[in-house]
Amino acid sequence: MLSSGEEDVPLFSFGDMMQEAVGLILRWDRDLAEVVILSLRVTLSAVALACLIGFPLGALVGALRFPGRGVAAVMLNALMGLPPVVVGLFVYLMLSASGPLGVLALLYTPAAMIIAQTILVTPIVAALTKQAVEDLHREYAEQFASFGVSARARVAALLWDARYGLLTVALAGFGRAVAEVGAVMIVGGNINHVTRVMTTTIALETSRGNLQLALALGVILLGLAVMVNAGAMALRASVARGAYA
Repeated sequence: MLSSGEEDVPLFSFGDMMQEAVGLILRWDRDLAEVVILSLRVTLSAVALACLIGFPLGALVGALRFPGRGVAAVMLNALMGLPPVVVGLFVYLMLSASGPLGVLALLYTPAAMIIAQTILVTPIVAALTKQAVEDLHREYAEQFASFGVSARARVAALLWDARYGLLTVALAGFGRAVAEVGAVMIVGGNINHVTRVMTTTIALETSRGNLQLALALGVILLGLAVMVNAGAMALRASVARGAYA
């Protein structure tokens, strides 16, 4: 116990806090579970939408030659570095009561968070897809030309051939989305039982001094990051083995 004036304030060591955090995880605390499940629902939804948009967009830029292609490639690469708070502000203005989409009443809902994360992740997915498809297109360009393959069939064939690499791209998008805090804080409002996800809860509970819950969520977030990177490495190794089989 640490004495401060008339009150005794308990002083916990890091080991004590870690022990309590692990206990929260092992017994799957209700508040912890609610936050983790919402985080995964929002993140997986955003990544799925980003892949639906980013895969064909990146493949088109990587496989086809058209006026402005260089500008499109530069824009995709530049948008990979979108500041999350700027995206959050943009989505907030679009969805606010005075904004053009205010009638949808999506602000401070998980849907608004999904929209913000989708905007952030789509350029990453599209740019990485563009690079993967472009590399494959260099190998198959002569065959496509000799057989007179249409643009649509060319893009579809390249996407299918790059499917394992695209899984790695999707994992990279997941890693980016699950760690997002700025944009989801702005458009979600960090409302308890409604829009509170892992990153925003860690920030809030740390400021409140509830370090055990913040630490438990941090451990889960770190575990997810390790799993995503391990999955990406395993996929790359599997593809490399398949290429030399």
